[in-house]
Order: sequence, then structure tokens, then C-alpha cells
Amino acid sequence: MTNNVFLKLLTNILQAKDDKARREMKAVISRLIKEEADHYVSKEMLYSLCHRCILSLILCLSEVTSHMNDPGDLVGEISREAGNLLWIVDILIEKKICDEFVQLWGEQKELANLHSKIPAKYRHEISKITAQMCVGIGKGKILVKREARFTVLKTWLESLYDDFGWMRRSSSRSMDWKVVEDGLSQMILTLSLSQQQVVLMKWFDRFMSKGDECPNFERAFEVWWRRAFVRPVMVEPTNASQLQITTLH
Repeated sequence: MTNNVFLKLLTNILQAKDDKARREMKAVISRLIKEEADHYVSKEMLYSLCHRCILSLILCLSEVTSHMNDPGDLVGEISREAGNLLWIVDILIEKKICDEFVQLWGEQKELANLHSKIPAKYRHEISKITAQMCVGIGKGKILVKREARFTVLKTWLESLYDDFGWMRRSSSRSMDWKVVEDGLSQMILTLSLSQQQVVLMKWFDRFMSKGDECPNFERAFEVWWRRAFVRPVMVEPTNASQLQITTLH
């Protein structure tokens, strides 16, 4: 299959007017791509579609901020474009070419700023993109430099916290939120110890006030705690008496 034909198929799916038909053909294309693991898919083509979806989201969110009292069809458009981008990200992950998207998503300061200005019920589909990508990183399916990982969390993690309750209620069947929490925890633990501290201290404050409306990173918190407090205590003493005194303190 030539790239031109593949691009036409994907573009038609992304622009489909019928929601049911769009969902069905996304599932078909995804299945075919997984079955043909060696099939070449143009990285440049997929990333051009990513940029197109991101631009559409920026335009949609800008419009919503101007028509907050009556967002009308814009809400459906946001959900559709977010779903389209999530689908492309899934393909990037499947083809093991998602590393550049991590950096791209971390750079979306304008989109993240617009996202923070509209109600969660209109915007929460966008946070699914962050969740899916972080799960991929946590599971080792996306290999990317540490600073790029940290940048994504700095740009989008607060938004994910804000949207988590809405995401979980609206996608209880389509996403396994335990997997999301575990994936995010694993990603956090790939950061430097100081970066882990920044992320987990902010999470701790949020979790104490929001409870189940916030993702549960208890496992990551426990691992960070041991790395930050227990392990240094065990390696610093030079003899048994020092070990006992240090441990007591």
C-alpha cells in the first residue's frame, strides 16, 4: 500500500461525519496494523496528522473560551479531535515511533493553557492522550530522554489531575484506570530522585484533598520514600553502632 493511499484512508477516517463508522474503521485499521507488524508506515505522514489534530484542538479550545456560555458543537469537535489524536498516538506506540511525540506534547504550552480555562466536562478527553502516552513510557514501549518525560509531566500532569474524575466516569469500560495509575507510577519512577520528589510532593497534597478524584500513586510514593530516606540511611554509617544511632534518629 502506498503512503498516498494510506494517508487518504486515515484522513477520511479522521474527518468522518458518522461517529459509529469512524470508531469501527479505526478499530479495523488498528487491528490490521498490529497484524502486519513489519508493514512500513510513514513516520512523517503520521506526525503531520498529529500536528493537524493539535492545531484543530487549539482552534476549538480558543473558540470555546470565547463562547463559554454556549459552546454548542465545539464540545463534540473537541472530543472528536482528541479521540483522533489518541488513535494516532496508539499507532505511533504500536510502530515504536512515539518518542518525538513525547517532546511535541510536552511543548504544547498554548494548548495546555487553553485547556486550563475551560470546564473539565468539555476538555477531559484531551487528558486521555497524556494518560495513554505516560502508560506507554511507564511500560517501556516509548523510549525517550528523561528531560522530555519530566517536561510532559510539568506541562500536563496538573490537567490530568483536574480531569481524572471525569475521565474515569466517562471511560470506565474503555480504559483500565488501574493500568493508567500503574503506568503513570512507573513513569514517575524513571525520573531523577529530585524530579520524583517534585512530582510526588505535589501529588501528595492533591491526593490528600481530592482522594479518589486524583490518581493513586501510592506505590510510586513508597518506592520514592525508600529511595530518598531509607537507602541513604543504610549506606552512610561505617559501623554497626553508627547504623543503630542513625536509624533511631
